[in-house]
Amino acid sequence: MIRQAILWDSLGGGRVRCRVCRWRCVVEPGQRGHCLTRENRGGELFTLIYATVSSLQAAPIEMKPLFHFFPGTSWLSLGSLGCNFRCPGCQNWEIAHAQPDDAPRGGAGILPAEQGIAGWKPAPQAVQDLDPAEAVDQAITHGCKGLSWTYNEPTLWLEYTLDVGRLARPRGLLAHYVTNGFATPDALDAIAPYLDAYRVDIKAFNPDAYRRLANITDFEGILETAERAKRTHGLHVECVTNIVPGYNDDDTQLGDLAGWIVRALGPDTPWHVTRFVPHLDLSDVPATPVATLERAREIGLSRGLQYVYLGNVPGHPAENTYCHVCGALLIQRQGHRVVANHLLNGLCPFCAAPIPGRWQ
Repeated sequence: MIRQAILWDSLGGGRVRCRVCRWRCVVEPGQRGHCLTRENRGGELFTLIYATVSSLQAAPIEMKPLFHFFPGTSWLSLGSLGCNFRCPGCQNWEIAHAQPDDAPRGGAGILPAEQGIAGWKPAPQAVQDLDPAEAVDQAITHGCKGLSWTYNEPTLWLEYTLDVGRLARPRGLLAHYVTNGFATPDALDAIAPYLDAYRVDIKAFNPDAYRRLANITDFEGILETAERAKRTHGLHVECVTNIVPGYNDDDTQLGDLAGWIVRALGPDTPWHVTRFVPHLDLSDVPATPVATLERAREIGLSRGLQYVYLGNVPGHPAENTYCHVCGALLIQRQGHRVVANHLLNGLCPFCAAPIPGRWQ
């Protein structure tokens, strides 16, 4: 669905500059920006994916992953098409690399949460239009805590997520972005009043590694936006780093990244270090050894982080939440399921320490 975009400037001569992500594309008449979802039509910028839904699912919050944000709840998870990164190992390339005018119409509707827990993946074979009011109704009908903008980069969907957010808030629904963090401050400031959490990928911690993993080098901008989400807007922030052997698994990067989280976001910010799975153009790279993830966790804890989790290793003790004061087991997980939750009103039941996060 096509709608006029927000956050763009006219440069004269029919050219426009987009201000949604940090590419800040200058788009000539008749052309599209780097993400391929925004087009210059007659000197005005339009989004080509407003209300275009490729992926729709009631899914547990643990899939995002967000571990300190209403654990065990279900969220209406929506994705569209396109991305502003070109990650060679993209797990959702079918929708991230799809162009809006190539995707056929006729989506099959919402998938139940059980399919997500079993490993359901987005598929772009048939997209559907879902107007903002209907998205809100779907979240309520399926007993969801709120809406999760995920699967592809939600910043590209800014106009739609804004309109849904304006309707969702009065009906008691929460919302969060699962994002690569490449949004401009303008885009974050626009959507932040309608978000409660910001789950951001920090893919690496030097320009060369970011170039190899995402084809961008301005990773400092990602850090600035994440800090703005926490410090300026008060959003709940959790960080994810997918550890790719030979790319971002060295002790220097891991230590520097963990140190930045402590300084910029606070030691109580959860950091998820997740196992890389060979895929797409990185199919020849081996899966991350569990020992590497465990070393990354130890580095994070040694730098002062209170909560470092292992991801994509179901059953590992480090996917559980332990009290940062007394070490007691508080939340036990098995993959995307919460097996037990011993928190009492956000407090450790053993030592009464407040556990940072947002709880039921």
